Amino acid sequence: MATSIAAERRLLGDDFALVASSHHPALAALPADDVVKLARTLREQRDRLRGMVHSNRRARRGKGEPRAAAGHDPALLRRKQVFAAALKRVNARIEALHGEARRAYHATALKEALERKRAARSHHPGAGAAAGQGMQAKASGKRRTRMDPRVIGSISQAGKNAQARRDG
Repeated sequence: MATSIAAERRLLGDDFALVASSHHPALAALPADDVVKLARTLREQRDRLRGMVHSNRRARRGKGEPRAAAGHDPALLRRKQVFAAALKRVNARIEALHGEARRAYHATALKEALERKRAARSHHPGAGAAAGQGMQAKASGKRRTRMDPRVIGSISQAGKNAQARRDG
């Protein structure tokens, strides 16, 4: 459940200054480095309160070291929830800042790629034969063997000599 700013101020007291800058008009005005520092501070506070709630819960069950403040303290749990909600807002802002940077980076990369594509010579192969050019001779698929003309004559002369020997 969401907690109002007035309820946060009542719960946190002096610590409200940490959470105050996590609300939106102030959060949007912070630069990225300050937002990251704020997230780190809020995370430390939330973890500290989480540890206190955890140790109180263990002490109530009889498993941890017993302390005087080991009673059920709902205000401590609500304080932790306030810091967790503040951290959630700050993390969303960090993600939005990273998204803007990511979009800007990808936009420049896409523009550079488009410029490279436009600068490159486009390769368009010829369209091939067209009907308006009329009939064209098609190259034969047969293998052409080139023989020495003297060999051709010697073969036919050998055939003539063989026939003359048979004839007698």
